[in-house]
Amino acid sequence: MNPNIQSLISVSQKSVRNIIGLMSGTSLDGLDVAYCKISGSGTSTKAEVVHFTTFPYDEETKSEIRKVFAQKTIDFQHLALLNEWIGIKHGKIVLDCLQQWKLNTTDVDLIASHGQTVMHAPKSLHQKDKFPNATLQIGDGDHLAVTTQCITVSDFRQKHLAAGGEGAPLAVYGDYFLFNSTTENRILLNIGGIANFTLLPKSGSFDSIFVTDTGTGNTLIDAYTRLHFPDLDYDIDATIAKTGNVNQSLLEQLKSDAFFSAKFPKSTGPELFSLTFLDNALNQSNTTSLKVADVLATLTLFTAETIAEAILKVTATQIDKNTATTVYVSGGGFHNPLILKYLKELLPFSIDSTTSLGINGDAKEALLFAILANETISGSLNSSKKNNGIPAVSMGKISFPR
Repeated sequence: MNPNIQSLISVSQKSVRNIIGLMSGTSLDGLDVAYCKISGSGTSTKAEVVHFTTFPYDEETKSEIRKVFAQKTIDFQHLALLNEWIGIKHGKIVLDCLQQWKLNTTDVDLIASHGQTVMHAPKSLHQKDKFPNATLQIGDGDHLAVTTQCITVSDFRQKHLAAGGEGAPLAVYGDYFLFNSTTENRILLNIGGIANFTLLPKSGSFDSIFVTDTGTGNTLIDAYTRLHFPDLDYDIDATIAKTGNVNQSLLEQLKSDAFFSAKFPKSTGPELFSLTFLDNALNQSNTTSLKVADVLATLTLFTAETIAEAILKVTATQIDKNTATTVYVSGGGFHNPLILKYLKELLPFSIDSTTSLGINGDAKEALLFAILANETISGSLNSSKKNNGIPAVSMGKISFPR
């Protein structure tokens, strides 16, 4: 037997697997690295984040990624080079983290790598009838495996597409395995570059869960902040937005985009919610002379209102109103106090953090990809039919270190 296959079988038979989850989102702030201990699979999954850090990207890395990020016209050679470069870079970051945590590569059973999204193109965005939903993440898994000498599972989103999904959101699987409750309705809200939520009704049934993107999370706020304050990656603690005034004309124009009237579930990305999108809205609402702080104030409420409206629309028909409902927030947007303030005003539900469920909100996405890798290696194939746009599939491609 190929020794790589034998190693894989050995990992799958362990009672506890040490899996490093890697996540780099559309905010491009850095690589989330979570060293996790995972046992079981499916609804018997137990997970613990033992170590976690976000390794910040330097300006060179951000600049190279932005040359292709959400761009329709790119230097194709640069994309090919970047695919390998990011894979190696992520591998070196893993090795640096292991050294910091006083661990060896022999202490790692698997690496679960999301990669770096550079294009998300569901049919609703590309509008080309003969082509399917598409998405692209770079950071080659083979380069990562060889660099670290660890078995690597990567490129998760392609199977989701092939099975009939849009490639996003993927958090639903880990959300269901870890956070399902028989005592309350739970809404797992992640506010990253794009915002999405998983609805877990109290019933506990896989067929009752619902997941969708809601629209922009931090991506427009961050991009507009960088445009006017090049030394800032984002509006820290909404400091600038708090000094501005919301402009209702601009807000209404932003919310008039067809995405918000499209049926759920749906997915989107910075390809739609870009500075061009904002410029068009400013022009169409005759608000091009607004102060920077006023635009940021409006964008912040735009994020909160579209999240709240999506949650209210879905929950209107999907949950028992007599059961307590809690929204558990994770992602970078959780650190924006103005977004949280608005959500508490707009939603009739309790607002909390996934930290109260035992999972650091910043580490949640990296952990969820570790769980997906665990399912790929050790899970039983779920035979459930596709429900609400959620294909029941085993995801990820396996790369061996030698």
